[in-house]
Amino acid sequence: MKKVFTFSVLTAFSLFLMTSLAPALFAGERVNLWPDGKTPNFEAHQTVPTYEICVPENKTSDSCVIVFPGGAYQGCCDQHEGVQIANFFNEKGITAVIVRYRVSRPKLVSKHVTAWQDAQRAVRTIRSKAAELGINPEKIGCTGFSAGGHLTLMTSTSSQTPAYPAIDELDNVPCHVNFAIPVYPAYVLEDGNNGPNKGKGNDSKMVADFAFDAKTPPMCFIHGDLDVYSPMGSVAVYHKLRTMNIPAEIHIYANVNHGFGGVRGDEHVKAWLDRVLAWMKVMGF
Repeated sequence: MKKVFTFSVLTAFSLFLMTSLAPALFAGERVNLWPDGKTPNFEAHQTVPTYEICVPENKTSDSCVIVFPGGAYQGCCDQHEGVQIANFFNEKGITAVIVRYRVSRPKLVSKHVTAWQDAQRAVRTIRSKAAELGINPEKIGCTGFSAGGHLTLMTSTSSQTPAYPAIDELDNVPCHVNFAIPVYPAYVLEDGNNGPNKGKGNDSKMVADFAFDAKTPPMCFIHGDLDVYSPMGSVAVYHKLRTMNIPAEIHIYANVNHGFGGVRGDEHVKAWLDRVLAWMKVMGF
């Protein structure tokens, strides 16, 4: 993946955002999400969260996709569910950002809270750099896998709920996303709120994690019907979006298990990223 960064002429406001609100940008490098000593709920056993901006060599889109790899909130599968995904979007002319949020699970708060804090901070950071990156600040989306799919849902449904107290001026920047692509999201239903679904999710209610607020965006769901993290979680969120008149698309692949991410899988499923790209075009992203 070639990472090429081109500076554009900035307005005074954009320059202020770039220099005052967010860390310095180094194209293709991992940059800390939080200023030194300012990471909320930080525990020594957790990794330091970073973001990596991946700019396409031939940029043809003003959209941006923020990528949350999976890993059960215990690790970070940042190759096939991170780098490969960023590569795909870069090859299609779309800017991507890989977020390596904090793992493993925190001890003092719910399993996803510190990752959700990192996700909100990442969206604010990228939105503050929109002019610098040549992206539309209202064409920022996110995608994630398994635990990262749950994090995608937290980020997209609950942006009006602060995940942490403001620490600086960057936290005045909105943290909503404009589209979301949850890929085999985990922990969506009560019978699998901390692991694989016990009853296949067929008769389980959705967890109370998601606010479904006024900024909840259109979504495209990808899941396999043999997944131990039941596809009925994706179905439940899809149904909720329909009741809110929010456009959504869902692809559930027959005889497909968990974790096919990246470009892995047989011919039946490996074109799932093409389905995502087609949906983005239809939705104007």
